[in-house]
Amino acid sequence: MDNTQHSGRRQTATERRRRELLEAAERIVLRDGPEASMNAIAAEAGITKPILYRHFGDKGGLYRALAVRHTDALLANLRTALDAPVLRRDRVEATLDAYLVAIETRPQVYRFLMHPAEQQGQAESGFDVGRHSAPLLRRLGEELAKVISDRLDLGPEGEERARVWGHGIVGMMHAAGDWWLRERPCSREKLVEHLTDLLWGQLATVKDLAGGSGF
Repeated sequence: MDNTQHSGRRQTATERRRRELLEAAERIVLRDGPEASMNAIAAEAGITKPILYRHFGDKGGLYRALAVRHTDALLANLRTALDAPVLRRDRVEATLDAYLVAIETRPQVYRFLMHPAEQQGQAESGFDVGRHSAPLLRRLGEELAKVISDRLDLGPEGEERARVWGHGIVGMMHAAGDWWLRERPCSREKLVEHLTDLLWGQLATVKDLAGGSGF
C-alpha cells in the first residue's frame, strides 16, 4: 500500500470517528439542550474528555461542527421548499414553514445552537454561544441572498438589495421563530401566514429574472 492510499484510509477512519462523536453529541444535546456538557458527551461516546478535545478542540469547536451539520440539513430543506413547483407565495410559505418545522421538531438542538446555558460548569463558563451563533445566521442570510439574486430581477442594485433581503428575512425568521417557540401564541401555520403577509408587499410585484428558475 502506498502512502497516498494509507493516508486516504486514515482520513476516512478519522472522518467516520468524528461523525460518530457528533452523533453522540447530538443525542446528549437532544436530551439536555443548552446544558449539554463535554463530560456528558464524552461519556455517551464511551471516551475520555481529552479524546473529545483532540477531535474538536473545545466546546466551541464541537458547537461549530454541530452547527455546520444542522445548517447543511436546514439549507437542503429550504432549497427543496424554494424549488417546489407552486405559486411564489406558496413557496414563500413553504420556506418559512421549513425553518419553523426545524426548530419546532428539535427544540433542544435549536436552544443549544442559539442560547447559552443558564448554568454552566466552571470549566465551560467562558463559552459564548452568541459569538458562535452569529456565523450560522450570516451563512443562512448569504445563502438566501444568493437564491434571491439568482431568481429575481432586482435592477441595477440587485446584488445589494438581495443581500439586504436575504439577511433581513433570516433575521425576521430567527427573531419571530425564537419568540414563537418560547411563547406559542399561535399555531405554526398561523405564524407562517402572518410572516408571509409581512413579506409579500414588494416580493409579490418583483419579476422573475429572465432565464432563471423563478422564485
